Amino acid sequence: MAEGFLKSFDSSLEVFSAGTKPSTNVHPKAIRAMKEIGIDLSNNFPKNVSQFLGDSFDYVITVCDNVKESCPVFAGEVRHRLHIGFEDPAEASGTEEEIVAAFRKIRDEIKDSLFEFYTSINK
Repeated sequence: MAEGFLKSFDSSLEVFSAGTKPSTNVHPKAIRAMKEIGIDLSNNFPKNVSQFLGDSFDYVITVCDNVKESCPVFAGEVRHRLHIGFEDPAEASGTEEEIVAAFRKIRDEIKDSLFEFYTSINK
């Protein structure tokens, strides 16, 4: 979701999203939650962060609360490292509607936090 938002804020941004333990597919409820607000993630696919460790980045941003301490070390140049943490909505439990609501809640938190970040670096 974070990658989708950053690209929606500025299509000229080069954004990569990856995880330490990526799933096989983007979670269907994440696709659904983002589609509700006009961002299509259906062609995205999870990537392992290991494929980017030698690359250089202006920003490396961790977003999952359970990753902050286990984020690998990037060998390439990284100008800024940030942690903007969110609960993982894939860990939500309850009824179908409660789980979907968790995805929407985290979606909205990600949007607000990343928009604040984006506007702060583009003043």
